[in-house]
Amino acid sequence: MTAVSTRRSGATALSRTTGHIAIALVGLLMFYPLLWMLSSSFKPVSEIFGPGSGALIPGSPSLDNYSEGWTGPGLPFTRYLINSLIVCTLTVLGNVLSCSLAAFAFARMQFLGRKAFFAAMLATVMLPQHVTLISQYAIFRDLGWLDTYLPLVVPKFLATEAFFVFLMVQFIRGIPRELDEAARIDGCSWWGIYRKIVLPLLSPALVTTAIFSFIWAYNDFLAPLIYISSPEKLTVPLALRTFLDSSGQSAWGQLFAMSIVTLIPVVAAFVIFQRRIVEGVSTTGLK
Repeated sequence: MTAVSTRRSGATALSRTTGHIAIALVGLLMFYPLLWMLSSSFKPVSEIFGPGSGALIPGSPSLDNYSEGWTGPGLPFTRYLINSLIVCTLTVLGNVLSCSLAAFAFARMQFLGRKAFFAAMLATVMLPQHVTLISQYAIFRDLGWLDTYLPLVVPKFLATEAFFVFLMVQFIRGIPRELDEAARIDGCSWWGIYRKIVLPLLSPALVTTAIFSFIWAYNDFLAPLIYISSPEKLTVPLALRTFLDSSGQSAWGQLFAMSIVTLIPVVAAFVIFQRRIVEGVSTTGLK
């Protein structure tokens, strides 16, 4: 009996070790492009695309790509980072405030057409962004908002992100209604229930909304490309595009170096708030 148990234990350990090795190899394969970009940011152009370009260890490592890339597009790269952080901050504020208010209304308040409005809101999740692109551009052009950040941030204050509204609705539905009734007996209005009862308990979903809003706004390329034209107003994704020249010589080394720099805020946000992301997704029922 002991020998059989020992053999089973050995087979289980061998199977587990094999699985871990396979997962590590797949992970390394998926991580290779990022490692190659990091390595190439320290190489001269001749080494990036020359013989042995796939090697991860630079032959003659240098920080020239970082120093030249920082002023490469014509303005200090700090300017583009600040522009992106302005857009991201306003986007996070808009989504957190407007989506939480809309979710509270759908989850707690009774009004005519509530289910129909909620279904229509969910339907917009399946609506491709490109379908409304031309009409939105015409509206913002008539309002005189082109070449400003208003088309990027104002819609966020109108609860247009249906995914976040749905996420918060799911969370609010899990909060006991008895808390609302107790607050109402104490004289709280709808606004008081939202501000004093629901909003503090909604913090996991709010953090999840804030993090995903930041990442999506920071990585957004299409919307800034359409609405922003002044070089001093470019966001980070558009600034990276300026290193590429279809008619001349592209600055690949500088592009890779600044790409690594732009990854730092997103990776830092994910590492710092990783536990809150998992907590928010799990408590809102999104799997």
